[in-house]
Amino acid sequence: MPFIHWTILVLNLALSLLSAGHALFFKRTPQSALGWVAVCLAFPFVGPVIYFIFGINRIRQRARKLEIKRPPQGIEPGGGRSIETVKYSPGNLEVSRAAADIARISDNVTRLPLVGGNRIKSLYNGEKAYPAMIKTIEHAKERVFLGTYIFDTDSTGRKMIDALADAQKRGVKVCVIVDGFGELYSSPRASTLLARAGVPCARFLPPRLLPFPMLHINLSTHRKTLVADGEIGYTGGMNIGDRHLVDAPKNRKRVADTHFRFEGPVVRQLEHSFLEDWYFCTGESVEPTASHIVSRGTAVCRTITDGPNEPVDKLSTILVGAVATARRRVMIMTPYFLPSVEMISAIQTSVLRGTRVDIVLPAKNNLPYIQWASNNMLWELLYWGANVYFQPPPFVHSKLFVTDEEYAQIGSANIDPRSLKLNFELNVEIFDRETVDGISAHIDNRIEHSRQIYLGDIDNRSFPVKTRDALMWLFSPYL
Repeated sequence: MPFIHWTILVLNLALSLLSAGHALFFKRTPQSALGWVAVCLAFPFVGPVIYFIFGINRIRQRARKLEIKRPPQGIEPGGGRSIETVKYSPGNLEVSRAAADIARISDNVTRLPLVGGNRIKSLYNGEKAYPAMIKTIEHAKERVFLGTYIFDTDSTGRKMIDALADAQKRGVKVCVIVDGFGELYSSPRASTLLARAGVPCARFLPPRLLPFPMLHINLSTHRKTLVADGEIGYTGGMNIGDRHLVDAPKNRKRVADTHFRFEGPVVRQLEHSFLEDWYFCTGESVEPTASHIVSRGTAVCRTITDGPNEPVDKLSTILVGAVATARRRVMIMTPYFLPSVEMISAIQTSVLRGTRVDIVLPAKNNLPYIQWASNNMLWELLYWGANVYFQPPPFVHSKLFVTDEEYAQIGSANIDPRSLKLNFELNVEIFDRETVDGISAHIDNRIEHSRQIYLGDIDNRSFPVKTRDALMWLFSPYL
């Protein structure tokens, strides 16, 4: 018996130390590392097993195998500009002098070039976005790639499925990626209906129990991408479903959102991101579109992909850098606002420097616990003079970021730890005065219809509400 006891003790000690050591060396934040080390050491055998199942990031190892060639890059924009611009290298592209600093930050973080010659159209809500997307699928000649987080199988979802199935039948190569967790919002699942229609569909990290459990809720693909023939692309914050039809009076769960239609070289970057994800999910390597890239406009753009497979938090670094370099105004519209310490510091410093910072959030969040946690930290920004606005229902899911009305970033990422550290996200940065003016005008319009929040509103919360909000804030790295 003593031998068995010593064997169990030594085995437990070895497993605990190995798992705790792994967490210590490979976790990216001290909070995460400390939490997992405590779990591994405090719970004999159970702690290391839980860490093995839920704590190890197996995504990075799989993602390193992705070796798809970069699509053709680098086309110069045509036409002049009404604002002061500078020639920007590489590519000798024109960007505003104020935005050149952000471009340099993104260059070093993304290692992906800016590309000019793009045309952009903003599409607000499903009433504008879905008909345009379906029309693009219907007119596709060679290939259609669609990736989304939530793919509802309601009326809107089935129209999209029918369009994809018709394209497949007429000989177009169709590939669809649906997040394995996000698709669980609907029954029947979109992947099931697509398979019945003969459309190739891959599920991104679907939950499973065998051969070993994969139950990650956060390691999802939050990217929303549609690319047709390498020429037309869509991305933004919008999932697929009736929920985004805000003009439907009987729709009680309406969600306002913004999507964008792109033409030009940046579409090849969107396509490249999708093909990397497709290879990750299926192991099938699909060659990118090889036809000549045609200039469609004057906008300069770049895609930014981020995820737990990346060695640095690219989106977070660029967003903090953009706030830090802003001189006149910062505009942030996001449904979920749990900024990092670095982002809070950048906003505070920007305000103290004389920059106007406007943060537009939902008055009533679809995930109330995130709103509670957010309310607990808003005083840090309000105290120094940042402007916070709560916009009325319907719930607004748009993710829009503008600095100095000369630079914008749009896409799938929220300003919270889940987006910026745990999920696979895709944003597009835009250097184009016309497009940025349109986004700024949209945010200003929402501000006019919103209620401004002051420091007194936060201070005057009741003690039970403050306690609730503070407790939720403790868990903000995991929300």
